[in-house]
Amino acid sequence: MTDDEGGLKCWLCCRPFGTKIQWHHTVPKSKKGRATVPVHPICHKTIHLHFSNAELARFGDDREMVLAQPDIGKFVQWVKNKPPDFHVRVKRRK
Repeated sequence: MTDDEGGLKCWLCCRPFGTKIQWHHTVPKSKKGRATVPVHPICHKTIHLHFSNAELARFGDDREMVLAQPDIGKFVQWVKNKPPDFHVRVKRRK
């Protein structure tokens, strides 16, 4: 995913990158996935906190299905105006 100037943007939140980029397998390697997409570390952690590998394999690269999950949608709304290298500890709700 790229922005108007050709720079990479995060697959999940669409923010530009700062100094850190991680590569997320949209279908987990354990499920024979090979394709990757660029994500912020905080976005990557959030994805893996909320979904099992089986769920990620079902979603594949369908970003809209991932965003349709309520916790992910709330996260993206919260993080969308943060700076590119913004990071806080991400934890699952009890």
